[in-house]
Amino acid sequence: MIRRNISEIELQIMWNRLLSVVEEQAQTLVRTAFSTSSREAGDISAGVFDLQGRMLAQAVTGTPGHINTMARSVGHFLDVFPVAQMREGDVYITNDPWKGTGHLYDLVVVSPTFLDGRIVALFACTAHLVDMGGVGQTPEGRQIYHEGLFLPMLRLVRAGEMNEDLLSIIRANVREPVQVIGDVYALIACNEIGSRRLTAMMREYRLRDVDVLGEEIITRSRRGMAEAIGKLPEGTWTSSMRIDGYEAPIDLVATLTIQRDRIDVDYTGTSGMSSYAINCPLCYTEAYTTFGVNCVVAPHIPNNAGTLDAVRVSAPEGTILSAVHPAAVYARSVMGHMLPDVVYGCLDQALPGRVPAEGTSNLWTLNMIAGHGLTGIGRAAGTPFMVNSFHSGGAGARPQQDGLSATPFPSGVRNVPVEATEAITPLVIWRKELRQDSGGAGKFRGGLGQVMELGSREDAPFGIFARFERVTYPARGRHGGRPGGAGRLSLASGAVLKAKGLGVVPSGDRLIVEMPGGGGMGDPKERDPAAVRKDVRLGYLSMEAAARDYHLGREVGEVEEH
Repeated sequence: MIRRNISEIELQIMWNRLLSVVEEQAQTLVRTAFSTSSREAGDISAGVFDLQGRMLAQAVTGTPGHINTMARSVGHFLDVFPVAQMREGDVYITNDPWKGTGHLYDLVVVSPTFLDGRIVALFACTAHLVDMGGVGQTPEGRQIYHEGLFLPMLRLVRAGEMNEDLLSIIRANVREPVQVIGDVYALIACNEIGSRRLTAMMREYRLRDVDVLGEEIITRSRRGMAEAIGKLPEGTWTSSMRIDGYEAPIDLVATLTIQRDRIDVDYTGTSGMSSYAINCPLCYTEAYTTFGVNCVVAPHIPNNAGTLDAVRVSAPEGTILSAVHPAAVYARSVMGHMLPDVVYGCLDQALPGRVPAEGTSNLWTLNMIAGHGLTGIGRAAGTPFMVNSFHSGGAGARPQQDGLSATPFPSGVRNVPVEATEAITPLVIWRKELRQDSGGAGKFRGGLGQVMELGSREDAPFGIFARFERVTYPARGRHGGRPGGAGRLSLASGAVLKAKGLGVVPSGDRLIVEMPGGGGMGDPKERDPAAVRKDVRLGYLSMEAAARDYHLGREVGEVEEH
């Protein structure tokens, strides 16, 4: 096989083939993973890279936070493990928050691909783990050292031989070793399948390497981004958002500048770091900022190194969006998931009518635990478990449509089916339904949040590591739309739980989780009365809210009577 030019038709065929390669790579991880976050929610990423560490293609399955941080992390691996030193059968691993995906609970794995004894590409993947030791999945940690086992860039497999010493260290530091080690092997398998499919493709198309193909992909994507940005008005706009925070409210401030062929986003003016684990490393800030920009500016252009390089992100060190070591960063998604909405505040000024209203944004993830010395001791503690169960509030109203309900924008993580949680824990989800009146009023209504009610079938206590936003400062509406409903965490017995830290549900009680709704778009007076009546009929809107927000009480009542 020799290096050769690629025709236009071949390029399109190979591009589609490459997408199928990385999607099969991702599905391997989903289907072999042990943790519910990977196999049920798709909280992963997978992609193929050239030998310079540039991402060529990513799987559709995955989340922006994982994909876009993984896109940068491969370069860090190459700094430690140069291509010239890689051997067939090697696999490398890290959970370094500043060089990986932002916190210790995500493992990034990189594997070289060889064809006829020559290294031709790199595959990378990421998965969120159920545990990594430390204080657990809570913002209560005050330093990275509290949060669990920190793995620098290490060899996980050397020329086909597992690093059993490293696996033993991981097992000894986590509460759920079977799930965690199972996920480690799933990550290895994920990259292995990607490598097999790529080399099969290369043999079929007589490719000696992917250099020409990769260069075409990146160059065309960068040119497409430049053309899309060139159609936008040049200038600088600033926007800010206040969110709940932990010990004090936090201000996120963005200044967005559109130039001829690139967009700069700077977070100068943002609040300083927190003493709790809601700090965000810059890599994660960059990941969600870039995603938010690309969703509006060029959603049709593939996400790869060429696309990502068109958006430059900066934040002063020591702010909550550019946390420095040894800051605690476990709940960095609390900040990162808000950033598309902050950026949209800028883009709405530059491109009126193109962006949605604010949504819940950050996930309402139910990180639950029992036993392990945290919720009781002995038989009274019940069956010990740790589980992640992803769930979402409402998204903001869109410029010409209502917001999506119970939708995880911008994370893209799927809601975990209640059956999956009930199958591996003694928990029972008694209720899971859309939350009436939680969508912000407007010409277009904000998406609804959810209500969930959970209890233990053993009547044993269990805990929830809470790290929720939009409790004090709900999602704002846009252009006259009203804010969405605020979130709330409480017990069936009536007590209100804090939305931050470890909350314990006593024996015999139940946990009630009320997730926030998205903000509305436009003046509520302009909403189609038929849409209001339909919302009442479907139970999305109460008659009281219809009368208060849309002044349609009598007309709605007449419809209900008939």
